[in-house]
Amino acid sequence: MAARGARRLLGSLWIALLLGQPDPAGAARSSSQSPAGSTVRTFTPFYFLVEPMDTLSVRGAFIILNCSAYCEPSPKIEWKKDGTFLNLVSDDRRQLLPDGSLLINSVVHSKHNKPDEGYYQCVATVESLGTIVSRTAKLTVAGLPRFTSQPESTSVYRGNSVILNCEVNADLVPFVRWEQDRQPLFLDDRVFTLPSGALIISNVTDGDGGLYRCVIESGGSPKYSEEAELKVLPDPEVPLNLVFLRQPSPLTKVTGQSAVFPCVTAGFPTPVVRWMKNEEELTTEGSEKFLLLAGGSLEISDITEDDAGTYACIVDNGNETIEAQAELAVQAPPEFLKPPANIYAHESMDIVFECEVTGKPTPTVKWIKNGDMVIPSDYFKIVKEHNLQVLGLVKSDEGFYQCIAENDVGNAQAGAQLIILEHAPATTGPLPSAPRDVVASLVSTRFIKLTWRTPASDPHGDNLTYTVFYTKEGINRERVENTSRPGEMQVTIQNLMPETVYVFRVVAQNKHGPGESSVPLKVATQPEVQLPGPAPNIRAYANSPISITVTWDTPLSGNGEIQNYKLYYMEKGTDNEQDVDVGGHSYTISGLKKYTEYSFRVVAYNKHGPGVSTQDVVVQTLSDVPSAAPQNLSLEVRNSKSIMIHWQTPPAGTHNGQITGYKIRYRKASRKSEVSESIGGTQLFQLIEGLERGTEYSFRVAALTSNGTGPATDWISAETFESDLDETRVPEVPSSLHVRPLVTSIVVSWTPPENQNIVVRGYAIGYGIGSPHAQTIKVDYKQRYYTIENLDPSSHYVITLKAFNNVGEGIPLYESAVTRPHTDTSEVDLFVINAPYTPVPDPSPMMPPVGVQASILSHDTIRITWADNSLPKNQKITDARYYTVRWKTNIPANTKYKTANTTTLSYLVTSLKPNTLYEFSVMVTKGRRSSTWSMTAHGTTFELVPTSPPKDVTVVSKEGKPRTIIVNWQPPSEANGKITGYIIYYSTDVNAEIHDWVIEPVVGNRLTHQIQELTLDTPYYFKIQARNSKGMGPMSEAVQFRTPKAESSDKMPNDQALGSAGKGSRPLDIGPDYKPPMSGSNSPHGSPTSPLDSNMLLVIIVSVGVITIVIVVIVAVFCTRRTTSHQKKKRAACKSVNGSHKYKGNSKDVKPPDLWIHHERLELKPIDKSPDPNPIMTDTPIPRNSQDITPVDNSMDSNIHQRRNSYRGHESEDSMSTLAGRRGMRPKMMMPFDSQPPQQSVRNTPSTDTMPASSSQTCCADHQEPESATASYLANAQEEDSGQSLPTAHVRPSHPLKSFAVPAVPPTGSTYDPALPSTPLLTQQASNHPVHSVKTASIGTLGRTRPPMPVVVPSAPDVQETTRMLEDSENNYEPDELTKEMAHLEGLMKDLNAITTA
Repeated sequence: MAARGARRLLGSLWIALLLGQPDPAGAARSSSQSPAGSTVRTFTPFYFLVEPMDTLSVRGAFIILNCSAYCEPSPKIEWKKDGTFLNLVSDDRRQLLPDGSLLINSVVHSKHNKPDEGYYQCVATVESLGTIVSRTAKLTVAGLPRFTSQPESTSVYRGNSVILNCEVNADLVPFVRWEQDRQPLFLDDRVFTLPSGALIISNVTDGDGGLYRCVIESGGSPKYSEEAELKVLPDPEVPLNLVFLRQPSPLTKVTGQSAVFPCVTAGFPTPVVRWMKNEEELTTEGSEKFLLLAGGSLEISDITEDDAGTYACIVDNGNETIEAQAELAVQAPPEFLKPPANIYAHESMDIVFECEVTGKPTPTVKWIKNGDMVIPSDYFKIVKEHNLQVLGLVKSDEGFYQCIAENDVGNAQAGAQLIILEHAPATTGPLPSAPRDVVASLVSTRFIKLTWRTPASDPHGDNLTYTVFYTKEGINRERVENTSRPGEMQVTIQNLMPETVYVFRVVAQNKHGPGESSVPLKVATQPEVQLPGPAPNIRAYANSPISITVTWDTPLSGNGEIQNYKLYYMEKGTDNEQDVDVGGHSYTISGLKKYTEYSFRVVAYNKHGPGVSTQDVVVQTLSDVPSAAPQNLSLEVRNSKSIMIHWQTPPAGTHNGQITGYKIRYRKASRKSEVSESIGGTQLFQLIEGLERGTEYSFRVAALTSNGTGPATDWISAETFESDLDETRVPEVPSSLHVRPLVTSIVVSWTPPENQNIVVRGYAIGYGIGSPHAQTIKVDYKQRYYTIENLDPSSHYVITLKAFNNVGEGIPLYESAVTRPHTDTSEVDLFVINAPYTPVPDPSPMMPPVGVQASILSHDTIRITWADNSLPKNQKITDARYYTVRWKTNIPANTKYKTANTTTLSYLVTSLKPNTLYEFSVMVTKGRRSSTWSMTAHGTTFELVPTSPPKDVTVVSKEGKPRTIIVNWQPPSEANGKITGYIIYYSTDVNAEIHDWVIEPVVGNRLTHQIQELTLDTPYYFKIQARNSKGMGPMSEAVQFRTPKAESSDKMPNDQALGSAGKGSRPLDIGPDYKPPMSGSNSPHGSPTSPLDSNMLLVIIVSVGVITIVIVVIVAVFCTRRTTSHQKKKRAACKSVNGSHKYKGNSKDVKPPDLWIHHERLELKPIDKSPDPNPIMTDTPIPRNSQDITPVDNSMDSNIHQRRNSYRGHESEDSMSTLAGRRGMRPKMMMPFDSQPPQQSVRNTPSTDTMPASSSQTCCADHQEPESATASYLANAQEEDSGQSLPTAHVRPSHPLKSFAVPAVPPTGSTYDPALPSTPLLTQQASNHPVHSVKTASIGTLGRTRPPMPVVVPSAPDVQETTRMLEDSENNYEPDELTKEMAHLEGLMKDLNAITTA
């Protein structure tokens, strides 16, 4: 970069000299001033004084969108709406004000006509100077007043709070007010409304009783809700449990807005509400930002990004405490950190407009030149995400450039001017002649090295510099490259395109200016070397728990002899890819981890180097017995006859399979006692009962997989009680409590309850300033003292102590203490407590643990290990010391630690949050001596599947396109990692099985999606599911949306069912069930259809029918001639085996089921599994429209290739939303279906309901020609055999979601190969002949196999005719019957000729 900068600097030297500018580096730099001493033009101030802002209006109102621009001369102001200029001359409602603002009189807005709502932009133009555009402003018109929920009559105790609901659309909230007894209700800090419109009344009094209703006043007559009566009851005589009437819910706000977290409760006595933010107390008294409303709700004003976090509402009435929390997410509109700066430059130079912008979500940037979008090309490039680079300037590049930044919450613009300077006339003196002998001394694929000799006018040329001008042949835009130092006569031009002709010329310059140009030199770069293509048919399968074999074939395009292959493999979820050289087409990799997923890919090498990599294939090694014991085994003596055992799973990576259970072995501590065994499930605890009193038992635990038992833990022991203590009631009050305050800590000591016959399992210590409920710490029942740390000096603390057991907590004992001030240095050792357990501080602390390490095991578990220098070298613990581990999230504002004790040199920390950074430290305690905390270790837990659904799901109709809706949502609150994608499910039946819903995949960085071609006036239900690298999260609640009733005037009325044929679309195949509408003789717009079109349609239909019958007859004749008597017997036997004779009795029941498939997404179901409720979409292109599925005649080979090309071309035009990172998966198609009566589902068993054509095809497989086999349907339409065909799609326009026929039966003899593009959907076995059928995604009827209909006619045949056709398909034609059929065909041909002639 330094060398390139030096060349730019020296190359601009002559420009600086010509302009008289003392600093040569300023010749092409960004500047707001003209070069000193030059006579060039200066930059013209041209900017907006006022820009339009987002506006909310109501019907019938008038609004003004402000806009004013400054420039000399005055600019011309125009307006755009939704990207199109408005014609304000002939508009009687909209007019341009003198200052440039737009006035809209009497806003028009209805359900089907919204001409004023949209996005507006102000455009300012100065002739001969340029054009600038303002930010985009959104005009929203409040919809018709409508209540989504209304107030209901209720009663409330005096002094409590109450909520009256009045839910309306967000755009109507500003127009909502309340009335009490039909009089306006005045709001204050006790009576207020939520942003949703609901009314909250706190500290209810008798005067609050009455009739309430809410009113919407959005223009026109007001709309009233139903009246609800509020009754006020006297204070209850008995305490009432605390309940939430309205909990805080997650909010997303924009900086500068305000937010209200409701926290409304009911109960008696009246509770006290306090708030915490990120687990820290929130101070509301005297705060300008936080306001505690009456009843406990929290209002946050003037929100900034620092206000984001988790807010918790804690409600306490002295008897009980309840808590609720919600997340506040803060978004920020785009803001420029570094706007573009004005630039001077010369022609052929390269410039960069810089534009640094910030915002949340991260803004996207686009560039505008003189009001038009800059489209990236070879000469206009977006670099460093936001900057605009212009290469090889020409005069027409001059003008105003604007950086437009936008995100979900706003947009902003900033601009700069580019002035192209004219070359100053040369000073008096001789100029150099043209450089001589310009040649390309080195030509590569992407760079060219030029050399030349000095000009004839200056043979030495020591003081000459050179400039190289170059361009693509046929392009007028030249680029420039300068030599790095005077006298240098070579330059290398980089970043060229392969196999492209470039034109070069060289100009020498001296102190007087540039001289003559050399003769243009044409040079063509080299073509890229021919490298191998990807190796096809890569497969991988596991041989054992530690080995996998990978196989592949030779690349189809080797481009020469393949020298060797390189096999790359990597453990899934890691970045450490390894490789091995392979000479053949298979390799077995050993030494892998057990029960672990690995990905594999292959790269072929020829003499030119490595070729194209294959897609990844993923396979998992086989399972094995666990290789490690369970962790953290602990015992808890419950009573004299039972012991509870707790443990945790073996470390991650040692399970070697799915843990199926745990084996517990226990015995009496005496060595000769018998060992008992208990096998439990996957729970991590077990209660062992039936033990003897006062006996010591030893226990060990081992994990089980399907392969066997893993290693067991060490034996640990515990002794049962001699006699059972009472645990039917809570413990009594502790007998004493003493406190000793220090500066920042308080030492608490106590003695146990006097009644020793009640079980005590621990003590709960509560403390806080003025209240003991701020913090609670629980300690073991053996402990008699505790030091409360991290306290404030000179503060009054209230401390409570309660003993607890499994029944609950006992009566508390209270004490208070005031911590000492900072200046207090008096000794405290003389403070004596007359209690047997009073601790005496030891003046010699222990050494803290060292080498603390955090090993991440899972999404919620981290293992902490350390060493203790005060132990012997073998680190064996022989005394009664114990270690305390503390941890917290690594958030500066979080000072709350969690702690745990252990007697080993490691501890397993569980119940952590996924994808969160934690810090850990350890201290050691021995008797009364403790160490300081060790140095901290950090670890981030792994990601986990999202545990909450996407939130704020909304569905709106797209302006002007009633068949298109827009789904918007927000990310999940508990994403537990980076969201990589979303799946939108939608259906017309909210109660349908989830695999019957249509799905739309969306990439993870988008929060909005369009769905097209829906049915008018139909209710749809929508759910959204998020995914991250670990899998799919839960689905959101279903959101209902009804599409509009009427179609736009510019759309065809019937394009919902048939679709409009766009560019490159295929003709729609009308299935046999299609019935033309009653008004079929007229066009959709009412114009009569010409007789020629009707005759042509009839000719086409008859022609297709005749051709199909001819093919059927020829095939039948061919089969009949080759049938021998032995084969007839064989066929009869085959029929009886397959049960085809059953169809003669019930063939009329065989009815093709309907399936509905949305045009935009099709997904193949998994081959061997039942319908998956969480299907995963791949990036395989899928046809979007019903026109994409076209029948292909088996005998017309020439048309197959033509249609295949058309099919691929159509695929490339479709914009498909995909889930990122899903490489190497098989194409799948989701086929949801219409509601059908439940019938038997098809599985991998011989089907007794197979159509006769299927069984006859099975029996006669030996006599079929290859061309007569029916091909399987391929969703991605890759290289099929010429004999394959696509299934006929049939449409039922009456259904709100499109209907298609089941794909035709695939050919016999096909084998399943996951690496090939041709993939049969399901394989069934019958009589040792493979018969393929389609496995559908819904109920049993949909799983049947259907033969393709031999004739396509406008209407379906009657049931009797269908039955006859099915029966006749099993019979053989005799010669006499064939003669009759041929005569019948001749008659049909005559009729056809007569129709054609007419």
